[in-house]
Amino acid sequence: MERTFVYGMAVSGNNFTDRVKETKRIISNFENGINTILISPRRMGKTSLINKVCNSIHKPGIVTVRMDVYNCRSEYDFYNTFCSEILKQTSSKIEQALEAIKEFLGRIAPKISISPDMTSEYSLSLGLSPKNISPECILSLPEKIAEKHGYHIIICIDEFQQIGEFPDSLDVQKKLRSIWQHFRNVSFCFYGSKKHMMLKIFQNRRMPFYQFGELITLDMIPTHDWIEYIESRFKENGKSISAEYAEKICNSVDNYSSYVQQLSWNVFVNTEIEVDDAAFNNAMSDMMSQCSALFVQQTEGLTSYQMNFLRAICDGVHSDFTSRNVLEDYNLGSKSNISRIKNALQEKELIECREDGIHIADPMLKLYLKNGLK
Repeated sequence: MERTFVYGMAVSGNNFTDRVKETKRIISNFENGINTILISPRRMGKTSLINKVCNSIHKPGIVTVRMDVYNCRSEYDFYNTFCSEILKQTSSKIEQALEAIKEFLGRIAPKISISPDMTSEYSLSLGLSPKNISPECILSLPEKIAEKHGYHIIICIDEFQQIGEFPDSLDVQKKLRSIWQHFRNVSFCFYGSKKHMMLKIFQNRRMPFYQFGELITLDMIPTHDWIEYIESRFKENGKSISAEYAEKICNSVDNYSSYVQQLSWNVFVNTEIEVDDAAFNNAMSDMMSQCSALFVQQTEGLTSYQMNFLRAICDGVHSDFTSRNVLEDYNLGSKSNISRIKNALQEKELIECREDGIHIADPMLKLYLKNGLK
């Protein structure tokens, strides 16, 4: 069953809209072995875009491997996920994966679980540890597989910023870079949901992954593209929405992809035949109810200074936080306190720095705070 609007998960098919330019560029990078780093705020559709690109690659001799390392909390957590996904996604049968393990990983004894219906789905647990294998052997696995079979592997790693949380993270990054930079038959695509950490890993000159590939910033989908999409989805499902209300949906959530989909769905279910003010207002109320529990969790542990900083942003202050007027009007403490507040809120992904100053990172959080701070 095709859904009218999709949010909270990767989208595909008719639920995927626009990104024509980005799709074309990333496909070109993939087909020509260019490492790619995709950076954007949360809820902008990075995972959906990479899935679309991987499904669009039809050039002979290219194999794509996708993995999510969000649950990895240590170096060898990452290695186990890295190896198991590469083995599974470059092998059409369990026997081929076992053969590759024997040939390239030595005496590792994997644990395999097959789905009850005996389909091709299976899980692979390698139990890699410092006691039984070296990082160099693990990290070289995709290049060895690609050389043997004569194809090019593109490894797409979602939530790559997690390596920045590992114990001895810098040493881990150095190991990865030292091996991966010599690959001839493997290229990478890194993306993740924490923008500031991704920028730290890939844009800091002192970090190992600085200039490791082409950095692509994913911007908001233009309003006119969203309007066309929203109107068509309503029409296909027996309801009507004007361009004005479709634009209002986009403006209310700053064109953030997931939120546009979520608000559109709320408007859709509140509409009998044609969208009106009552349907839109009820949808916004539903939207806030759906998000408020998360926002309570995100803000309940903040200090008074941090909440005051967010209040200043909500009031339209985006720079000059160390000026006397801002410090006094919003009770932010001393000038030296601003840097600590800013860093803490960035670490929590509650604010982000843009060319025109500091903003609330999440448009729905901004609305939540504005309502709560009145």
